[in-house]
Amino acid sequence: MRILRVAVLAAALVAAGSIGATAAQYTIVLQQMKFGPVPATLHPGDTIVWQNDDILRHSATARDKSFDIDLPAKSSATMTVGAAGTVAFYCKFHPGMTGTLVITPP
Repeated sequence: MRILRVAVLAAALVAAGSIGATAAQYTIVLQQMKFGPVPATLHPGDTIVWQNDDILRHSATARDKSFDIDLPAKSSATMTVGAAGTVAFYCKFHPGMTGTLVITPP
């Protein structure tokens, strides 16, 4: 009987996404006044390391104001991806630098 209860609990946790779903970490490199490739697949809870390899200060700033990462030259910062949706971002110091995060449910 106990084995059956454990199996039912494990099945419920898998169905709820508590087992088997692990957060991933991605790096977006800012270099030569451009954002590098953005991960094709992002999920809430994943982390992004924003790595500024330029000699200039940059930012990763969400147009919806959900994040604003300041990146002095030769620095990096980490953020946790929020709720599912599409988030356009740009560099507030160099507005021509743009990108989009597409975050899908787990």
